[in-house]
Amino acid sequence: MFGIGMPELLVILLICLLVFGAEKLPDIGKAMGKTISEFKKAMKEGEEDKKDPLASSKDAGKN
Repeated sequence: MFGIGMPELLVILLICLLVFGAEKLPDIGKAMGKTISEFKKAMKEGEEDKKDPLASSKDAGKN
């Protein structure tokens, strides 16, 4: 991945647990998941627009 092994990942997770607390970690994970999902969606739309730029202008005229 990014050169991060299991020991480094555990240290990062432990620090997050100490900083944010056990109650906030699920909310932070959920927010990060949504952010990554939206980023992937935007990247995919950008690639589609790059392939066929006229398709995006046609879609905009329908609304």
